[in-house]
Amino acid sequence: MHPELVRIGPVIVSSYGLMLALSFIIGISLSTRLAAKRGVSKDDVINLAFVIMLSAIVGARLMYVVFHLDEFRGRWEYTFLPIQRDGSIGLSGLVLLGGVIGALLAGLVYIKYKKLPFWKISDSIAPSLALGIFLGRIGCFLNGCCFGKACDLPWGVQFPPTSPAGAIMGPVHLHPTQLYSSFYGLIIFGVLMWLERRQPQPGTLSAVFLVLYGVARFTVDFFRFYESQMFVFPGLDVNQLISLVMLGTGAMLLWKKRLLPRASEPETPSLDA
Repeated sequence: MHPELVRIGPVIVSSYGLMLALSFIIGISLSTRLAAKRGVSKDDVINLAFVIMLSAIVGARLMYVVFHLDEFRGRWEYTFLPIQRDGSIGLSGLVLLGGVIGALLAGLVYIKYKKLPFWKISDSIAPSLALGIFLGRIGCFLNGCCFGKACDLPWGVQFPPTSPAGAIMGPVHLHPTQLYSSFYGLIIFGVLMWLERRQPQPGTLSAVFLVLYGVARFTVDFFRFYESQMFVFPGLDVNQLISLVMLGTGAMLLWKKRLLPRASEPETPSLDA
């Protein structure tokens, strides 16, 4: 694993941070191109992207803190202070699903405040979110976080003792759940881009993303290692519960969209036909 790519004094360029940066840069480029096809201003998408990025970091951090209160009790200033105990600079401890929730909530507020076309923007961003999952989870794998349970499968991975996985689980082979999630992200991206070429009804790409990511996250989490405080019911963790909500929401949206004509067709049949 390669959690640190470069260290310049106290500043660390981590593999996870690099993958997040790549996700953001590529995501903006793709989203602005898809938005332009829908008649949405490039500036609106870029401004929204920065709001989403910052909100995702805040959401990911807050969700980590909520489920690790003992780690921060008496030292709450470290919630967002980017200085670690060893003097290095950077935030250690983020939860991807918290980032997704933070990004969605902030995005909704910003779009409503700016009176932007919600579904056009949401559909423009959905493929970038899937691509971000693909790249971000590779960063998780290189960092050795977000790891799976012990397994004896041929593709099981033994992480070094200096990584979060190695420090907690020891010298055993684990499910590479980061790569499972990354693979799912790539599949979701491919499906969304395929749908994009078919010019679906506004909101369809967003709904499909919610359904596919909800299914993927719910499934992968059965192989993921979690501390006891992450479980809301025996065998069901909080991320799976949120995934079920995402799945249900996406399914309801798809059910509504199937009753509507395709975006390339008129809203009502022509009497001249």
